[in-house]
This record gives sequence, C-alpha cells and structure tokens, in this order.
Amino acid sequence: MARIAGVDLPRNKQARIALTYIFGIGNSRSARILGKAEVDPEKKVQDLNEEEVNRIRQVIEAEGGIE
Repeated sequence: MARIAGVDLPRNKQARIALTYIFGIGNSRSARILGKAEVDPEKKVQDLNEEEVNRIRQVIEAEGGIE
C-alpha cells in the first residue's frame, strides 16, 4: 500500500484518481504531479514500485509541501 502525505492510497484505483484522495489535490493537479514524476496515470496504485511512489512524494513536496 502506498502512503503519501499521511494518506493510504486505495490500491485498486488508478494513480490519477488515487492522488485526489489527498486533501488539496484535484484532477488537474494529480495529472501534473504524475507527469512531472514520469508515472503512468493509468497505472493502478498496487502496481506502482517504490521508486515511482518516491518520485510522486518528491514532486508533491516540491509543489507546495502538502505533507
């Protein structure tokens, strides 16, 4: 299970949808984060590897520190 910004992302959702479970991230910001992190937005959270999750975390921190 991926935990980002204190939120456990739902494993069975696509990354672009799962990120919207984090307060302050909507559809457009989710797409921008995944683009910068070079992660496929259609990939399910359960299929993300640790490196991809870490890149997403880094982009979120750089974009305004939601955490």
